[in-house]
Amino acid sequence: FNETMIAELTTAFDRIDAHPSLRAAVLAARGPAFCAGADLNWMKRMAGFSDDENRADARRLARMLEAIHRCAKPVIARVHGDAYAGGVGLVAACDIAIAAEDVKFCLSEARLGLIPATIAPYVVRALGERAARRYFATAEAFDCAKAAQLGFVHERVPADALDATVARLAEALCAN
Repeated sequence: FNETMIAELTTAFDRIDAHPSLRAAVLAARGPAFCAGADLNWMKRMAGFSDDENRADARRLARMLEAIHRCAKPVIARVHGDAYAGGVGLVAACDIAIAAEDVKFCLSEARLGLIPATIAPYVVRALGERAARRYFATAEAFDCAKAAQLGFVHERVPADALDATVARLAEALCAN
């Protein structure tokens, strides 16, 4: 993601939250990956930012995650491809995660010498403290089976069943 996507997702989830007739939301992506995290060109530009500019950027990212997490409507993460770094944070901010069984997850920030402080509260809640500590520190990838075992994803399904599974869940949520 980058500053544009952060602004768009924040606005979208604020609108979803305020819309009285919506009963659920699905966070999905296009392309081969769910989300590979922050755009590297954006990160390079941020390296030249002042401390105040970096703090403001971190606050915007935190606000996006908060908008997803605090949305009054249940939010389903439809994870069709790999989720790395901030992409794991996006999944963690959602209420429910359904993933294709071939998906991999990785908190890869340590490889860049970074601490994923902004996504950490969501990841710790969704993954569990001990597992989060391991994956934050090692930057090991873990597969969908492990993610399900740890409770990070609620259900793993064949890729060709992902849309139908998410649709059934969304319908069930909307019926309540």
